[in-house]
Amino acid sequence: MTPLVRAALTLRRALRGAAVLVAALGLAAAVVLDAVSPWPAMYAVVVGAVLLVILARGVTRLVRGKEPGALVEIELGALAMVGSYWLVLRADRSLGGETYPAVFVCLAVVSAFARPAASLAALTLGIGLEVAVRMLAHGEPSPIGVAPHAAFMIIFTGLNSAVLRTEIARLRSASATRLGEEIERVRTEARSFRLLGAPATKEAARQSDDDDRLLVSGVEEIHQSVLFALRLVHETLGLHTAMLLWKNDAGTHLRVSELASDATDLVEGPFLAGDGVFGAALSGGNALSLADLKPTYKLPYYPGACPVRAVCVVPVHEHGRVRGLLVADRVVDKPFTPREQAMLEEASRYAVRAIHNERVFLQLERAKVEQGKLYRAAETLGAAKTESEVIEAGVHSAREITSVDYAALTLFDEQTRTHEIRATSGDFEEGDGTARTGARFRQNTGLVSMALENRHPLPYRGAYDEKKQVVFTKHLVPPSMPSIFVLPLVAHERPLGTLVLGSRRRGAFGEAVRGTLEVLASHMAVSLEGARLVRRLEELATTDGLTGLLNKRAMLEVAEQKLLAAKRFGRHLSVLVTDIDHFKKVNDTYGHDVGDIIIRGLGDILRRAKRSTDAVARFGGEEFVVICEETDQAGATLLAERVRQELERTTFVAAGPGEGKTVQVTCSIGIATFPETGTTWDTLFKAADQALYASKQGGRNRVTVAAADRVHAA
Repeated sequence: MTPLVRAALTLRRALRGAAVLVAALGLAAAVVLDAVSPWPAMYAVVVGAVLLVILARGVTRLVRGKEPGALVEIELGALAMVGSYWLVLRADRSLGGETYPAVFVCLAVVSAFARPAASLAALTLGIGLEVAVRMLAHGEPSPIGVAPHAAFMIIFTGLNSAVLRTEIARLRSASATRLGEEIERVRTEARSFRLLGAPATKEAARQSDDDDRLLVSGVEEIHQSVLFALRLVHETLGLHTAMLLWKNDAGTHLRVSELASDATDLVEGPFLAGDGVFGAALSGGNALSLADLKPTYKLPYYPGACPVRAVCVVPVHEHGRVRGLLVADRVVDKPFTPREQAMLEEASRYAVRAIHNERVFLQLERAKVEQGKLYRAAETLGAAKTESEVIEAGVHSAREITSVDYAALTLFDEQTRTHEIRATSGDFEEGDGTARTGARFRQNTGLVSMALENRHPLPYRGAYDEKKQVVFTKHLVPPSMPSIFVLPLVAHERPLGTLVLGSRRRGAFGEAVRGTLEVLASHMAVSLEGARLVRRLEELATTDGLTGLLNKRAMLEVAEQKLLAAKRFGRHLSVLVTDIDHFKKVNDTYGHDVGDIIIRGLGDILRRAKRSTDAVARFGGEEFVVICEETDQAGATLLAERVRQELERTTFVAAGPGEGKTVQVTCSIGIATFPETGTTWDTLFKAADQALYASKQGGRNRVTVAAADRVHAA
């Protein structure tokens, strides 16, 4: 694409993007012209209609768009300012009438809800319109008269923008604080109910929010179940207050988990575990019932005088340990009977069963989520057929499991005991870290080498200290990150390499995700081994086992593609067919092992002589074919002569029965060129083969070029 075309397309895109803004400026000019010389009513109605249509389309884009861009807001602000001045000038024919405050209202709305850039654009356009109307329409010699209105515009814009944005920032901060407190409260309750394990680090506690939705649902379900039991005993036994108190993790305090009460001034706690009647019930481990309480009796959850006359405290047992208390009291002086105590104990067991059921449900939900991630990972890895596809699928699946900002795949060569960084990915800067794709390093004491040697992920809990630990080598380092996890890739007890994952947040590779990542690594290792086998099968199907060149089938496919390209673009294409002279005599004299050495030698010569765009194949036995793109008869002849002369100068050393003897061979070559010799592969190859036969008949060790009606020696 020429620079002129690119410039034209760029200008076209810019004009298309700024079309609404240009229309707004055009309408502003129309407003000024109308103020200078009033237009007929019909023209005024047309301009107003156009303005409303453009403004309505802009509002529609703003409403439908997920996140309006700055340009959309600037356009709407400009259109709103033009519309307000149009209204003022059409209504009052001056800038000092009763409708002029509409300009201030418009600026206030734009500055309140739009970006600062849109507010500044609207303010600039308003001042510009004010100056233009005063000087052109009202004949004022200087723009000084606009100063009072401009000052009020700036004040309105600045105050609305500053005050509203400050209030929005305050509300966002307050909402974030309340949300954080609520999440922390839910997590605290979830830990007390054993729905969530204690975090290993503070960072992990702050960041482990993947299953917040499950935790909120679980805690809420427990509260609903407990509240149902408390309301049931409250109504059945005629209680004043029924509450469930639960111990904290340290066991030092009790807090109100749920309650059903007629009182309105209960103390929320927390309460000391050894305080008063609570301590007596916890130390004894049995239900405690008191009656004939005096107003001077102190119950920790009532402020002031005691309003009840009977209380019963039932310990809540879980796996043989007291985890909380079920407290029931009533205003009438009626002691709790053994039957009522049994009902309260049954209510406490119901609460414990609700907690147990929710634990099981959460475990099943987490297992289902993990299985879903692993299923998707296995499905993606199973569809990957190449190493690059396996790497991409593995890294994508790891990112779905936990936060991953950096990933690297290393492959291990058991014969040389070296590692190679095959791929890296992540949103890191170009200069961050020196470990790049293609770097190699030998087995050492780094995390990659040790993880693969010990068949175990490293480091422990994924905590990485770059000052003390080495991932690849001291000179090959990953980007600076606090969390790095190296997973060995082992398939059928064979070490393949490692998957290195990094995260910028601490605790990213905690206990909750390590097991899933290890299973992912196992799937990835199997897929990687499968990709290698597929690649090996493709190589066996398309290459010759002795020389490593293309085989006959692959050569025919390449030939058809190159011939089609030559026809499409009108280019030359030459085919060289070469054959070793007296090869049967070499095999009979020195053996087939020496024959194989000579075949490999000629294959190496052809491989070195060809260009990167040419194709070389072993067609069968000692016969080779070279397909040369954009090569005429003269170029093909030079290549053939270079090959013939190099083979003639090459000395092969015999092994086996004729060990120590040297062998020298020659070759004959035939050449055919598209389109002079033929236009199809069959005609080209047949012509080249006939030219090869002519070289054989002419004394061997020579090159022959096939013409349209004859062959001649080069």
